[in-house]
Amino acid sequence: MRMFVALTLCLACQSLLADAITIVNHQLQLSSMPQFIAHTAELTPESRDSLLAIKSFLEQKTYITTLRIEGHVVLTNEAENLALSQARALAIGQGLVAVGVDCQRLVAVGFGSTKPIALNSTPEGRAENNRIVFAVAALRNRAIGGMPLEGLGVNAGELCAVADTKTNN
Repeated sequence: MRMFVALTLCLACQSLLADAITIVNHQLQLSSMPQFIAHTAELTPESRDSLLAIKSFLEQKTYITTLRIEGHVVLTNEAENLALSQARALAIGQGLVAVGVDCQRLVAVGFGSTKPIALNSTPEGRAENNRIVFAVAALRNRAIGGMPLEGLGVNAGELCAVADTKTNN
C-alpha cells in the first residue's frame, strides 16, 4: 500500500512539475534545471526530477515532435568548450531516454562558447553562459522557422543508438 501511495505521489509531483514548465521564445523554461558536477558531463542525482518533469511535459505536449538539447560551455579553449557542451547535451538526452522519452523526439547538440548571453569577463557572466537550453525544434514534424533541427549546433551523438543497445541487452 505504501508503495502505491508513493508511486501515486511521485506521478502527481511529475505532473505538477510539468505544469510549471513554460515555453518562451521556443525554449522550455524550467523552475529547476538539470545540474552537472563541476567541469564534467556527469549529471547530479537531483537532476532526475528535472528529467522526469520534461518527460511528463512532452507526454502532455505531443505536438512538440522534436526537442533540441543545446549545450553551451565557456570554460577553457574552444575545442574543449565544444567537446564538453556536446557531452553535456548528450548526457541529458541519454537521461531523458533512460526515463522513458522517445529518442526520436530528441536531438542533442553542442555550441561550445559560440552563443554567449552575457559577458565572459565576470564570474556571473561565465556562469550564465554555461547553460543547457531546451529548444522546441519541430512542431507536428515541421521544423520551426525553417531551421535545421540541430539549430546550427554540432551534433553530440545518436540518442536512439543508446536506446537500441539498452533494449537489445
